[in-house]
Amino acid sequence: MSNNNNHPLGKAPWFHIIVSTGLGSGFFPGAPGTFAGFIALVIWYALYLVLLPPTLFYITFALIITTTIVGVWTSNVMEKYWGTDPRAVVIDEYVGTWIPLLAAPCGEYTWILAFIGFALFRIIDIFKPLGCRKVEQIMPGGWGVMFDDILAGSYALVLVIIIKYICL
Repeated sequence: MSNNNNHPLGKAPWFHIIVSTGLGSGFFPGAPGTFAGFIALVIWYALYLVLLPPTLFYITFALIITTTIVGVWTSNVMEKYWGTDPRAVVIDEYVGTWIPLLAAPCGEYTWILAFIGFALFRIIDIFKPLGCRKVEQIMPGGWGVMFDDILAGSYALVLVIIIKYICL
């Protein structure tokens, strides 16, 4: 991930700026990826409060697929203006955060599993083990931006499932 937040915003199309930065959450100083992931967690938890678990699963899955497709597209556009994997482009963090949340709905332990999933995703995304960095490097443009986080989120999902069935 490069630190390309200093490019003039006027050069990039505003639609792509708004979408790729997660409605501006990518401009949060210091840790925009963690902040964006936390916003994704809050969005998911709000859905959890109003939806039944099966519906929440399908809505979360649809959010992951839709946001991935839009994320690849908008990340490709933004790389033309802000360079490779710009720090402010955080749409990938939303997807990565939502993936381990597929396993989180579990009654009274939901918020604990959701937070564990978020934390595991962030740790894996920051350190990029087990091929995450390689995926980011070998996949071109928006695909690389999105798929390292999809892989990190998938690893976190597996760990949340293990924790859920061993501990709860």
